[in-house]
Amino acid sequence: MGRGRVQLKRIENKINRQVTFSKRRSGLLKKAHEISILCDAEIALIIFSTKGKLFEYSTDSCMERILERYERYSHAERQLIATDTESQGSWTLENAKLKARLEVLQKNQRHLMGEDLDTLNLKELQNLEHQLDSALKHIRTRKNQLMYESISELQKKDKALQEQNNLLTKQIKEKEKKEKEQQAQLEQHQNHDPNSSSVVISQSLHSLNIGGAYQAAVGDVEGAPHQIQNNAVMPPWMISHING
Repeated sequence: MGRGRVQLKRIENKINRQVTFSKRRSGLLKKAHEISILCDAEIALIIFSTKGKLFEYSTDSCMERILERYERYSHAERQLIATDTESQGSWTLENAKLKARLEVLQKNQRHLMGEDLDTLNLKELQNLEHQLDSALKHIRTRKNQLMYESISELQKKDKALQEQNNLLTKQIKEKEKKEKEQQAQLEQHQNHDPNSSSVVISQSLHSLNIGGAYQAAVGDVEGAPHQIQNNAVMPPWMISHING
């Protein structure tokens, strides 16, 4: 007949309890040794009997080294768990603070927009009015500053345009002056040119004050070059010059 399932509960009979402890302890130590060899695992096994007797097993015969390693890993794990718990609690608290601050800011924004004012008392309304006055003051100050900067920039542009206009006016006057000088030089050159007979005759007649006689002589020369009137009035050199 097969063995039935053993009910896992404390064995009340002291002798049976001692026998079971001895058998299962040996089996446990054997299984620990087998798993350490088969799986190349480091194992430390500690057993205290009911009477306080110690039974132990370690794979490398150095229980202290395995226990130190266990303490390091256990401490690091506890630190990690504590950090995660603390971090999670910190983030939860920070989230709650941010939500509360957001609600306050939204409420203040509605008040500044003139909404939800029924819940405010007289003192809160006075504080709100003071905030609005201060905000308007800052806005006007900034607006005036921008207007002043804009005016200053326009004045600089106007000054630059005036300077450019003055420079162009000066260049035009200098150009006109040069043109007049060139015209005067051209007239002076024509006055001193011997080939310009009409100019020389005109100047000679003007110096002798006989313009009328010259006009009559010229008319006769153009109409009939061989007939010259008033010869007594004109000098011989002029007559020869006209006939030539």
